[in-house]
Amino acid sequence: MDLASAKMIGAGLAVIALAGVGVGIGNIFASLISSISRNPAARAQVFPLGMLGFALTEAVALFALLISFLILFT
Repeated sequence: MDLASAKMIGAGLAVIALAGVGVGIGNIFASLISSISRNPAARAQVFPLGMLGFALTEAVALFALLISFLILFT
């Protein structure tokens, strides 16, 4: 197997984490919308936690993308 093809396969495997990130972000915002629609008075307490969850989940996506770029371009 050629080195370039092994890099492509490795980068593709590293990006599989992005599918999980998409599902996670969807779950976070679905739960956030559901909780705010059930109890609008709790929006001030729930919204910052939802944004924190979004940021941490998005960080996993950025790490996966960084790893795939490192595999491809080094």
